[in-house]
Amino acid sequence: MKLTELQEEKPVRLFESGASGRAFAVPAALRRLLPLLAAIAALLVLFTLWVPQGRFLTAANLLDLTQQISVNAILAFGLTLVILIGGIDLSVGAVVAVAGVVSVSLLNTAGPVAGCLGGLGVAVLFGAANGLFAARTLMPPFIITLATMLIARGVALGFNESRPLPIGDNQHLFLALGNARWGGWLPMPVVIMFAVFLVTALLLHGTRFGQHLFAIGGNREAARFTGIPIARHEVLVYALCGACAGLAGMIHASQLYSAEPAAGQGFELTAIAAVVVGGTSFSGGVGSIPGTLLGAIIIGILDKGLNQAGVHFSLQYIVKGAVILAAVWYDVRRRSRKP
Repeated sequence: MKLTELQEEKPVRLFESGASGRAFAVPAALRRLLPLLAAIAALLVLFTLWVPQGRFLTAANLLDLTQQISVNAILAFGLTLVILIGGIDLSVGAVVAVAGVVSVSLLNTAGPVAGCLGGLGVAVLFGAANGLFAARTLMPPFIITLATMLIARGVALGFNESRPLPIGDNQHLFLALGNARWGGWLPMPVVIMFAVFLVTALLLHGTRFGQHLFAIGGNREAARFTGIPIARHEVLVYALCGACAGLAGMIHASQLYSAEPAAGQGFELTAIAAVVVGGTSFSGGVGSIPGTLLGAIIIGILDKGLNQAGVHFSLQYIVKGAVILAAVWYDVRRRSRKP
């Protein structure tokens, strides 16, 4: 079986690769994103009518919304790659906390460069460890990443006796990650989010590495027979997911002006929700980075809109759970209709 045959089984991608190289297939990609765009439009109309005094659909509120979804979207981009190959990573929320405390600890002693490299480095190590265990053992990724989630949380809580680590006011470069405004108006987390979006979208939809990920998720054994180094790709994917968690952790610490050892609790669930709502299948082989971005926007609109509408937090959980169930149901129905 040829690699191109594997890709044709589940060809959800922003760019389609053919015999002549890479050719854009924008109409097909847009058709797959239309239900998500329609959902975003419907939610905007709903909350514009529901939130009192027209406070929802304003430029300032929408800009604040994009800043709020930035950390979740960055985590979701990394998780998309993992779920696409049939894996899962439950440790990203705890890795957010570890990256925050490590980066701030080094920041206050060795400077911003060492802090950023240290935070990213420890996050990549956790991700690579997840990938190695997933690739080299028979343990399911769910159990592996559940264990590393507990380990990472313990490491984070071990710093400074579980107390927050404040960031000095003189650490302007690090504080800019979460608080600066590009051009005086666009929040820096949003700029970083779009940069990560472009990198992961090009990696997944415009490179041979991305083609291999679709093939692995679509049919792992067939991908192995074609000569794709599955173990290497698995380690790289989990390491990239860890890098996204590390970056998100530093942004989150910068926004809080301190590293909180208890930070990131529940972040993995919100990020997984964005991935699933965005159309990535838990069975692997189907998904897209643009879809994940739209999924993160939908989750963000729900969070902000329900809060501003005065809905009780308990009902907010119920609504988000129903949205995830609907997304998974739609994915199952869509896949069952395929020949």
